[in-house]
Amino acid sequence: MSQTLESILADAGDIVTLLRNQQVGPNVYPGVPAEFSNWRDEQRAWAETCVLFNQSYHMAELMVEGPGAFDFLNGLGINSFKGFVPDRAKQYVPVTPYGHVIGDVILFYLAPEKFNLVGRAPTLNWLLFQGEGRSDVTLTYDERTAARPDPENRRHYRYQVQGPNSAKVIEAATGALAPDLKFFNMTWLTIGGKQVHALRHGMAGQPGYELMGPWEDRDAVHAALVEAGKPFGLTLVGGRTYSSNTLESGWIPSPLPGIYTGDLLKPYREWLSAGHYESRCSVGGSYVPDSVEGYYLTPWDLGYGPFVKFDHDFVGREALEKIAAGPHRQKVTLALDDEAVSEAIYGQFGKGSLRPKYMEFPSAVYAMHPFDRVEKDGKLIGLSTWIGYTANEGKMLTLAMVEPEFATPGTEIELVWGEPDGGTSKPTVEKHRQITIKGVVAAVPYSEVARTSYAPSWRSKTA
Repeated sequence: MSQTLESILADAGDIVTLLRNQQVGPNVYPGVPAEFSNWRDEQRAWAETCVLFNQSYHMAELMVEGPGAFDFLNGLGINSFKGFVPDRAKQYVPVTPYGHVIGDVILFYLAPEKFNLVGRAPTLNWLLFQGEGRSDVTLTYDERTAARPDPENRRHYRYQVQGPNSAKVIEAATGALAPDLKFFNMTWLTIGGKQVHALRHGMAGQPGYELMGPWEDRDAVHAALVEAGKPFGLTLVGGRTYSSNTLESGWIPSPLPGIYTGDLLKPYREWLSAGHYESRCSVGGSYVPDSVEGYYLTPWDLGYGPFVKFDHDFVGREALEKIAAGPHRQKVTLALDDEAVSEAIYGQFGKGSLRPKYMEFPSAVYAMHPFDRVEKDGKLIGLSTWIGYTANEGKMLTLAMVEPEFATPGTEIELVWGEPDGGTSKPTVEKHRQITIKGVVAAVPYSEVARTSYAPSWRSKTA
């Protein structure tokens, strides 16, 4: 009999220890070089000229089609579907019956009875489970490249053109004015002789477009974009740089699915196999709760409180109604002190004692789901969930959630960097010692352009 997530958890005993010692590091970004030039110039390009992200490989996607597709999705997400029509998109967030976030993806309303969801696997797995046995919907899963046997056989390519020159690149590629679209609205373009579905989007704190089409059109569209972008400083972005772009725009990409406990979720854990994401993902960082439930997050923790609409019935509604009044942790950026970060890096030199945990640039994330302690005077006040360096700001930043009384910009905090007891057995973790790094609470998004010039999806009133 094949193993399930439920049987793996039963054999493991302590779930926290299991997840913290999983033998995988952070999410991989296959299909593109680590760097096309160097990550510093690639970061600067999305702020100064324009970049081309190739997102065709690292995300999974799910097609949901049929006469029941709208109601099916509406009944599983916290989002309101009022006014939701074809050629629009939204950041879609399902929760468990207990109100804990499973994940978030981008939901594209492609046509009547036809939806496409793109992102990390947990949300898509939950939908597959919920859709079993329904005759009014058809669900077609397309696994991410790193977990499939035929990596060069995806359903769609997916590119993003981002930066202050993005409209000029689109105009050069299409021979027409760039479409005047509202945020998260879609239209059709012709690029390289191919029909392209375009979404008005922003990802690195700059305006831009996400472009999608059939896999077989990918080379023609990519070549046309590269050629069109030459006069406007279009820069290709590698996998090493890609994972750092969220630091400036403020999206937390790493909620651990809150599905590892609870009797109501046992059938789902029995449905998940040993090969599913939830059975293999890793947790890292200085925060070690007594129970895995200490890692569970609510929509408010992630800044998704405005998404929660009680105008429809959905899984988890009753639980969220009970906690809606708060108090809630607030999402913030933590700007780490330059000198303190320099001391952490300086600690790598010398022999004879344990060094601090190595801090990779530009992304210092070393597990699929990072959770580091944020403290004030030695007391836990929040969690840091993503960390890295931005050349545009010249800062080491983390995306965090803190108790509301500590969320005021300028509040001094300490980040506990490194894992306790010398670290875990993850291959990305060397023996090291914990240290604290000073920092201050800052706005989210951190980038001034992101705060003033574009509306991230988690702040969209139509979400």
